[in-house]
Amino acid sequence: MGNDKKPAFDFSKIFTVEWLLTALHIILIVIIGLIVIKILSSVIIKIFKKKLTPQSSMIIRKTVLYSGLVFVVIYILNRLGIELTPLLGAAGIAGIAIGFASQTSISNLISGLFLISEKPFAVGDAINIGDITGIILSIDLLSVKIRTFDNRFVRIPNEKILNNELINITRFPIRRLDIDIAVAYKEDAKKVRELLLDIVKNNPFCLIEPEPIILFKNFGNSAMEFLLGIWFEKSNYLALKNSIMEEIKERFDREGIEFPFPHRALYTGSSTRPFPVEIITHQSSNPFQE
Repeated sequence: MGNDKKPAFDFSKIFTVEWLLTALHIILIVIIGLIVIKILSSVIIKIFKKKLTPQSSMIIRKTVLYSGLVFVVIYILNRLGIELTPLLGAAGIAGIAIGFASQTSISNLISGLFLISEKPFAVGDAINIGDITGIILSIDLLSVKIRTFDNRFVRIPNEKILNNELINITRFPIRRLDIDIAVAYKEDAKKVRELLLDIVKNNPFCLIEPEPIILFKNFGNSAMEFLLGIWFEKSNYLALKNSIMEEIKERFDREGIEFPFPHRALYTGSSTRPFPVEIITHQSSNPFQE
């Protein structure tokens, strides 16, 4: 009995020629399937390229990819002789359990469908939601990915976007920049208006049509308040913002127009006369000597 040895494992019973052919066939199907899916996705996008937005192209690409993968998996299971009916039943039960456990994800999924159908924004738009402002990188069924202007990546669930106020900054080709300007009461309001209009006409980033808005808004506590509204192409925002602010300051200084600043008066007790304040500078070689 001491000389008895366990028989060596016979791999030939497993790695038969038929098994190897089946494995090779499955590998070829996976490779060919992925190639066909990629080619089909590219062809569909090229055909409808002029009619599709970046968002629609992304959705079609993912739909083709996931649908193709499902067909490949079903084919492989059939090739292996696996019955799909029990698997589908188990998948249905698992789906119900997962659905109860992931109500938030389902809510985001439904919100994503509403966003895709409503199209309040598209890939490449600049949006503002809450305290987040940035450019949309992708619109998925569960979330929207955003790159902020300081180059941070932000993922926002679709439900939050659907339930909050959203501003699409770049939806329209032109925008209006509103600038509040205050000048001292001693200035001529008509001259200020003419000067602002001249500044706008000479700025290359300002649009003459639609016409700029120069509105005498209000008599403030210590200044006359104007609103300057300038129309511009959305791609020129930074250039216009910097140039117009510098030009207003430079021209107002050149024309002697005063920008007011807050004045404060001190009173003592019940007296209505201002409290006198006098600043006296002592000239002394010793800084510690009064």
